[in-house]
Amino acid sequence: MFDLASIVTYVAVVIGLFLIPGPAVLLVITRTLQGGRKVGIATGLGIAAGDLIHTLSAALGLSAILMTSALAFDVVKTVGACYLIYLGVRAFFAQSGSNTRTPLAEVTLPQAFIQAVGAEVLNPKTALFFLAFLPQFIHPESGSSLSQFVVLGLIFSGLSAAYTSVLSITIRPLSRCLKGLSGLRRWEGKIIGTLFVSLGLKVAFQQR
Repeated sequence: MFDLASIVTYVAVVIGLFLIPGPAVLLVITRTLQGGRKVGIATGLGIAAGDLIHTLSAALGLSAILMTSALAFDVVKTVGACYLIYLGVRAFFAQSGSNTRTPLAEVTLPQAFIQAVGAEVLNPKTALFFLAFLPQFIHPESGSSLSQFVVLGLIFSGLSAAYTSVLSITIRPLSRCLKGLSGLRRWEGKIIGTLFVSLGLKVAFQQR
């Protein structure tokens, strides 16, 4: 289906893309700082699952609709941005390390995974990226285009999960340091909330 040179090129390009910080990286860092390594890894797995859904959508033509319809793009973008801003506002007005107000809610592994899937799936820029990027490596003469889409999507999602897992493990010492500083803990919710709101605004104002 694919020759070795094509796979090596594809993997190299994907790894290069991961090294450019984006919304997914910010989401993983935020969740790791909030809930620890396992929550960060669960978030990364959710993002990888969202990427796989985008791959299937691109293969089945859903992404083409988003590219040709400004209304569809705006609807998905708005829903995704509102979702992220909602998470940010809720975290901002919660507070940890204090006896006042409601403590910052713990995020379970299933919640982190599901929220990450939602955030990634509702980002239309990601859908357009897959529609523009993956076809560069699709060769109809080499077999089923759908099968090639799926294989490339699985590779991308696998690399994404591995990268975000390493990222979560790497920043764990920072998370422990922040949790050990009572002064900073009072600002934990506001820091996390600001990161989420910023992420939502970035999605909201991105261009087609």
